[in-house]
Amino acid sequence: MSGLSPQQQQIVRLAARGLTNREIGERLFLSPRTVGSHLYRTFPKLGVTARSQLRDVVEAAAADG
Repeated sequence: MSGLSPQQQQIVRLAARGLTNREIGERLFLSPRTVGSHLYRTFPKLGVTARSQLRDVVEAAAADG
């Protein structure tokens, strides 16, 4: 996750916890479309193709410390 901007990292962490784009946007004062755009751009960087895979990526990043 080190290749992501701080905002992208925060969005990925929230999405990994199961929050919707709308919920993430409300917390970060972004539109749901902006959240979706960030996720769309981060998926290839993280090597994932589905939102459900984000939890594993976040957990692996936390384990690597």
